[in-house]
Amino acid sequence: MMNNIDTLKNGYKMTKLGWIPEDWEVDSISNHTAIKTGNSDTQDREDDGLYPFFVRSNTIERINKYSFDGEAVLTSGDGVGVGKIYHYIDGKFDYHQRVYNIHGFDSSLDGKFFYYFFSNHFYRRVMSMTAKGSVDSVRMEMIAKMLIPLPPLPEQQKIATILSTWDKAINNLEPLISEKETLKKGLMQVLLTGKKRFPGYTDEWKEVKLGDVLKIGSGKDYKHLNKGIIPVYGTGGFMTMVDDFLFDGESVGIGRKGTIDKPVYLNGKFWTVDTLFYTHSFKGCTPNYVYFLFLTINWKLYNEASGVPSLSKTTIEKIKVVMPSIPEQQKISSLLSAAIKEIETLKKELNSFKEQKRGLMQKLLTGDVRVKI
Repeated sequence: MMNNIDTLKNGYKMTKLGWIPEDWEVDSISNHTAIKTGNSDTQDREDDGLYPFFVRSNTIERINKYSFDGEAVLTSGDGVGVGKIYHYIDGKFDYHQRVYNIHGFDSSLDGKFFYYFFSNHFYRRVMSMTAKGSVDSVRMEMIAKMLIPLPPLPEQQKIATILSTWDKAINNLEPLISEKETLKKGLMQVLLTGKKRFPGYTDEWKEVKLGDVLKIGSGKDYKHLNKGIIPVYGTGGFMTMVDDFLFDGESVGIGRKGTIDKPVYLNGKFWTVDTLFYTHSFKGCTPNYVYFLFLTINWKLYNEASGVPSLSKTTIEKIKVVMPSIPEQQKISSLLSAAIKEIETLKKELNSFKEQKRGLMQKLLTGDVRVKI
């Protein structure tokens, strides 16, 4: 694979965009497209509208009229997501007056190829033109004068087809994951309240205080410890590794200060900092079940501070919950764990597709790897 300057010199040329194949050209966007903004500040939204209406953020709403029909690439001119949000569309739509519509691609530029290059490189161009750490708005000339590579049209089309394949996989997985998340939440609502029960389980659930069925441990500072293989957790998750542990076994962590509504399941040897409580000494309940139960508690209702959210051991211990028998807890936990595992597997697959796409874009859009026509 060609990935260094010495190799690239053979069959490649140096341009303002860096090394590109000798048969590629470089030109500004304005020489191959037209750019305009929308006319609408607001529109009448309808849930069953026929056409998409693109606003200044990542939101796409539905309306019953359109102002443009054709192939276009859209990006926000200001507001949320400026310079970061892009849409490719080929059809009827309307768009906000602060959305740029790049269209009218000439015979030397494929619209889908342009979308992939533009969406992957424009934000860097925007940031290179400001001294700030963020950008508030994008001017039309920032788009018009941006340089783009121009491979032969058949190569552009082949590159776009390849990247579209990865997009299709990503676009199929994202709603599936959302659907599975919704299903999991629904299962938790009915299973952890006893609204639905497994066949054969008829025992009455008991109301208990959390302090009656578990104990709460306090986290401690870890900075006196040496580097090791024991994970340290805070309210934001994993922090570092040390050579000692506070607890060894199954536990559920819950924030003492800061993020108090993100329970975490812990297992094995671990250390927690002083912003994260951990639970232990479970009686009449399993750690797995407690974790799922903690996910259903509205912890912000128990916040004890007007500034940074805070919880105390006493407050947590007084919270009342209802619990089934241990066997039923295990049955519920098993089903919910399987649902979570399925979602995690899908998310890993999604991240893998996204990573593969990023790698392909880097290689294909620079000509580092050529496609066969």
